[in-house]
Amino acid sequence: MKDLLVELIGKISSGCMTDEEVLRIASEAAEAYADPQAFLAANPDINYDDTYPIPLGEWVVVGSLPDTVLFQGDSYAELLEQIMASFSSDVPFNIKPKQLAKAKPLSALNSIQVQLSSMNKDVGGYVLLNFSEPLDDELQAVLVYTCDQARVMELCVEIGIPATPAYETLRLAEQG
Repeated sequence: MKDLLVELIGKISSGCMTDEEVLRIASEAAEAYADPQAFLAANPDINYDDTYPIPLGEWVVVGSLPDTVLFQGDSYAELLEQIMASFSSDVPFNIKPKQLAKAKPLSALNSIQVQLSSMNKDVGGYVLLNFSEPLDDELQAVLVYTCDQARVMELCVEIGIPATPAYETLRLAEQG
């Protein structure tokens, strides 16, 4: 489990985290998945209980990711703001959060995905993935390189963390 978590966290961090940070989070999450009671006993400062809709290991992963990796918000404008803040100011964005304020969700998400797809061409751009179960916000997502998307999806299935391509998921939901 730990090796799968190291690979997953490494891929969703897209270079935003050190190998040490990735390994620490993966180790803690693997312990939490393996023996939740022992993990909670050894970490009394952890604020988790059985009423949460996600397993403790997943909660450790989500709760440990920095805001340059895990984006959370109640609107796509908030999500875009966080995504933009995770890049250096040298990285140009053709859209601005205020442009999304009045846009319909699918249109806003399409604008974000088009922008992300055009970036970092050597890895095919980025894909915005819905990640885990949002607890406090409407939206919760990570960016992955397009070339890593299939492997990230496989890892999420193996580990048991829900993940779906954000734009495709919303597009299909609105059609159905």
